[in-house]
Amino acid sequence: MTQPKLENAGLSEQAYQLVRDRILKGQYTFGTIISRRDLADELGMSLVPVNEAMSRLEHEYLIENTPRVGTKVKTPTPQDIRGFWAVREGLETQSARLFARMATRRERAELIELGKTLDVKHENTTSPDEPDPQALFEWRHLHMLYHTRIAECTKLPFLAQQIERNQLLVFNWFYDQQLYGGRKLPAHWHEKLAQSLADGTEEEADAAMRRHLHNKLEELMLSLERFLLMDESHLQRWTSSAERAAGGRTPAKGREAQSPARCNLSDCNGEKSLP
Repeated sequence: MTQPKLENAGLSEQAYQLVRDRILKGQYTFGTIISRRDLADELGMSLVPVNEAMSRLEHEYLIENTPRVGTKVKTPTPQDIRGFWAVREGLETQSARLFARMATRRERAELIELGKTLDVKHENTTSPDEPDPQALFEWRHLHMLYHTRIAECTKLPFLAQQIERNQLLVFNWFYDQQLYGGRKLPAHWHEKLAQSLADGTEEEADAAMRRHLHNKLEELMLSLERFLLMDESHLQRWTSSAERAAGGRTPAKGREAQSPARCNLSDCNGEKSLP
């Protein structure tokens, strides 16, 4: 009985990573219906490991199951977003304080170098045109690595796990693409944070992390809430605009095509998106 369980565990991880990556890359947008049977057929596996993967993704609030609809990518409410951000602030400020207290000299130097690399890569995602999805995806992973690395240096694995999970909720691909993709961060933004954590006291590290997290926070929240609170007419215009931009092509095969399309927020509701 052990061998089938081990095999299912490997297949479940494969299905989990595939769906998670598609969410982060924007291939599955908010509200996308995901057929478990189609996914199992695509991966050449039974429904058992697919169901296990979906349970894990649901536990992480990335997908949800609804009556008469099935499995779909979760669309957060404005309250969800603000709640996740409040949790993020609590987790990451504590992580910053512990890093300032416990990190080794080598770990401090490593974080500064990681911050420099992250800032350089960020330049590739801030052009006035729509950013390259793959470049944005790579930046997203490096950004997550940066923040989880701070927590890892506290020698508290659970803290790092919770920060990674929270970042998946707050900063999935859609937010980066529509709101962060063209959002210019201050020069040396992550390098300066790393230096504050590496050289400062616990109180200075806490304050630096709070400044980092609150940079244009209200602008981001207002833009998100405008999108999430669109009425039916706005949603129809949003979908039509994206379909015209895509030349009438469908984004995926089968039921995966039953997802909302994207457009710039300024095309949807007359408001300007973040700079």
